[in-house]
Amino acid sequence: MDAVLDVFLDIFTQPAVIVALIALIGLAVQGKGFSDVLKGTVRTLVGFLVLAAGAGVVVGSLDPFGVMFQAAFDVQGVVPNNEAIVAQVLLDYGAAAALIFFFGMVVNIFLAATTRFKYVYLSGHVAFYIAAMFAVIFGAAGFEPWAVILWGSIAQGIYMVVSPALVQPFMRKVTGTDDVALGHTGGAGIALSGLVALATRGKGTSKSTEDLNFPKGLGFLRDTTVIVAISMAIIYVIVGLFAGADYIETELSDGQNFIVFLLLQAATFSAGVFIILAGVRVVLAEIVPAFKGISEKLVKNAKPALDVPIVFTFAPNAVLIGFLSSFVGGIVAMLAMVGMGTTIIVPGVVAHFMTGAASGVIGNAAGGRRGAVLGAFANGIAISFLPLLLLPVLGEVGLANSTFSDADYGVFGLLLGGLSIAGGQIAIVVGLFVALAILYTLTLVLGRRDRAKLRAEVADIDESAQFGSTTASAGASTSTGSGSRR
Repeated sequence: MDAVLDVFLDIFTQPAVIVALIALIGLAVQGKGFSDVLKGTVRTLVGFLVLAAGAGVVVGSLDPFGVMFQAAFDVQGVVPNNEAIVAQVLLDYGAAAALIFFFGMVVNIFLAATTRFKYVYLSGHVAFYIAAMFAVIFGAAGFEPWAVILWGSIAQGIYMVVSPALVQPFMRKVTGTDDVALGHTGGAGIALSGLVALATRGKGTSKSTEDLNFPKGLGFLRDTTVIVAISMAIIYVIVGLFAGADYIETELSDGQNFIVFLLLQAATFSAGVFIILAGVRVVLAEIVPAFKGISEKLVKNAKPALDVPIVFTFAPNAVLIGFLSSFVGGIVAMLAMVGMGTTIIVPGVVAHFMTGAASGVIGNAAGGRRGAVLGAFANGIAISFLPLLLLPVLGEVGLANSTFSDADYGVFGLLLGGLSIAGGQIAIVVGLFVALAILYTLTLVLGRRDRAKLRAEVADIDESAQFGSTTASAGASTSTGSGSRR
């Protein structure tokens, strides 16, 4: 059984494999030829691997920055890191997490087919991470192993349609279409950034981060790769000076001059962003047409919910602005925790980059430059305090020196944990049924509204056509009458 689960996890926790399989199915059910199916599947697979490689390069360059930041400012506390906390969770809940992940996808497809929430969650790695959190919460609530899997799978499926739905109104502003959704465990924080951007944009049209005007002599700053590299170089060097040359050369650079090391890390970060953008272009070009087959045959009007880098190409300047603003929010929150005497959540650089960058893009679409800054800052505050509040819900796992990092873990974890505290297992089960009832009620009510709106539009068209016909007839009669008088 364990060997089967290991193979299962090796395959289905890889987003590139999941998306490639979706492309294969989508192209096949459209009746495409073998050549087109093979080309689309391979290009989707390779595109996602390029995207993942870019993300790996970015994470690799951020790891020493996080260590350097803690050493520079002598900060100790809990570091939100999904990979670290999931590794601890799998020691006790590995089988349950894997089964929740699998059956949760089944529930996701069923809900997408039977409700108006047509989102198919394709970010396999983060879906597995949140399945691990559900396994912990249901286990800590005292459910039997079979019940952990049953109710955890239902919770997972609900989550996989609700999270993309929260962000979709803002995704439409970013992409200009309703074809692609965002599937990531930072969804709640990213949606918050959109709301903050709308609330703070003021009157009139706010300028976009992509419309920055540079003097002629600074025209090189129009190049995203260049501006990211220069900005990150400045940040790395400043933090490095606080950490000290000896610390960096002894602990991080393996003897390489610390300035050279820091500049190379900044350039590596920029290279990672460049690779991500290239991968995203390939994936979008392949997965959206392929997904039409899924939409037409399996889940009508289905939308693929993809990982956060999918939005980076729409506003590259906002990516950097969002990351920096979110990280500043994390620092402000950390200082507040020091003042309050609570457990300190140390800013997780990777989480602030991934969700902060997406928040910047969303905030920019909703409220321009101001929205990008303030929206991402709000995300930074959220992904600092939500992990703090989540710690008691995780039972013994919450005593570890790491925790889940993104906003969705906090929001959905606190909802389930709050139900457990309020009424135990019964409250959790009732809460899940209530959530399902809400999904289907919204489907019914909003469906009726859409049909009524469509009927009104058809009636207006008919009335306009009838009025036009009457006017034409009257005109013809007048013309005839005038002709007879002549």
